[in-house]
Amino acid sequence: MTHIILKAALSVACIAGLSACDRSNSAINNPGGVIGAGNGIGTGGVNDPNSVAYFQQTIGDRVLFVVNQSGLTPEAISILDGQANWLAQNPQYNITVEGHADEQGTREYNLALGARRASSAQNYLVSKGVADTRIKTITYGKERPIEICSTESCWSQNRRAVTVVAGGLGS
Repeated sequence: MTHIILKAALSVACIAGLSACDRSNSAINNPGGVIGAGNGIGTGGVNDPNSVAYFQQTIGDRVLFVVNQSGLTPEAISILDGQANWLAQNPQYNITVEGHADEQGTREYNLALGARRASSAQNYLVSKGVADTRIKTITYGKERPIEICSTESCWSQNRRAVTVVAGGLGS
């Protein structure tokens, strides 16, 4: 009997997990809850140059870093240039730059490294004309990996700064 109950519980958990995968309008992709139909702020899809989807997929919402570094690579600079141009054309948006690190090192070290990475991206965007009042930073260190494995292929994806777009000034 316990075996049947366990199977049923796992089935329910799996179904719930699958239904949670469509997060296109969720608080995770829309933390401020202000971007969406009816508010006139870039509500289109990837083909709408004023939309968050366009920013994420066409401009690029993340830059990667070298091990233990917070300096910007030429590729990161290119992506941040695109972000700065998009933000100049879309002044209704504010952003949060999240700093991340791979799993190597202590929690404290990686929190500090993530903060330096977020600051590097923020400082570059400000140098390109984005008002510092439109940018917040936060560090997650190694606490929010997007790839989980103990190899360079995963670690390299976790060493990043992600620009999260929020709608409206004061968001």
